[in-house]
Amino acid sequence: MKPIRVLVVDDSAFMRKVISDIINNDPNMTVIGTARDGRDALKKIQELNPDVVTMDVEMPGLDGLAALEELMKISPLPVLMISSLTKRGTEQTVKALQLGAVDFIAKPSGPISLDIDTVKEEIISKIKIAAGTKNKLANFKYKTVISPVRPVSTFKELAPGTTLDKLVLIGTSTGGPKALHEVIPRLPEQINAGILIVQHMPPGFTRSLAERLDSLSQITVKEAEHGEEIIPGCAYIAPGDYHLTVSRPPSGARELKVNLTKEQPRGGHRPAVDTMLESVAQLYWSDMICVIMTGMGNDGSQGVQLIKKRGGKVIAEHQSSCIVYGMPKAAIATGCVDKIVHLKDISSEVLRML
Repeated sequence: MKPIRVLVVDDSAFMRKVISDIINNDPNMTVIGTARDGRDALKKIQELNPDVVTMDVEMPGLDGLAALEELMKISPLPVLMISSLTKRGTEQTVKALQLGAVDFIAKPSGPISLDIDTVKEEIISKIKIAAGTKNKLANFKYKTVISPVRPVSTFKELAPGTTLDKLVLIGTSTGGPKALHEVIPRLPEQINAGILIVQHMPPGFTRSLAERLDSLSQITVKEAEHGEEIIPGCAYIAPGDYHLTVSRPPSGARELKVNLTKEQPRGGHRPAVDTMLESVAQLYWSDMICVIMTGMGNDGSQGVQLIKKRGGKVIAEHQSSCIVYGMPKAAIATGCVDKIVHLKDISSEVLRML
């Protein structure tokens, strides 16, 4: 096999060097060039045609987001964003994922991370995953970042006498933020279901993802908080590093609340899709629709079997629209999937099933 050819983009000479060393120490990949900013990156991409680009988010001049947007218009390539944990950094990263970046790495300690070595295994594995998406990316049409429809969320209050009769459960991983941007903003404000979402993401980024989706959507989207009641017309995203489960009052009343736990990661994930699905299947009393979208691995494949046993419906994203066809494939292999649907049609299929 030919080694994966990588272009490293960062405004810090130190970061370019240490990231390049991490990559070159793996026998299956090689750094073919570096760039100091977005403009330099676009030039080098045209000259070198890399398999994968690692792109710093925050750079002077043409930053990572602007460079990514330009790249996706002219010749889509797998891009792995390298982000700081600042509020601006997480917001820009979520926008980048919406634009088509395959995934991201969070710098452990700011723009100049002397301890970047602590995430070297993550860098290597994510570059390898990104390289596998190169041929697929050319088939996708990327849009510019959508303008927010409203600046601030007005959280819904549960009207007296309203009951939670329907739940939509969504699980996704690599490629998920872009997929969620295709699905959630298409749901109508008056949807008669609560929505629980597990997206594999580290702490800090799930809040930015929720805020971004909320600004683009008719429904309310928020990062889930422990103990809050789940209501129709609201989507709750599991916070990074917490499992999202549910609880019911001791009286047995038909109320469902968010229960966040720090139990052991499952399959390497916290939050895990299976943990959410199993909790809901055990405690929820009514109609459920489960959606498994793009992602590496098989998280969700055990949970969908319980959802199916409880009479729920299961949708899997079609291979043709997945950035990574792992989780949907594993769900389909269980025999529990009712419908296999292209990403652009998932929201309408959910509404039809509801």
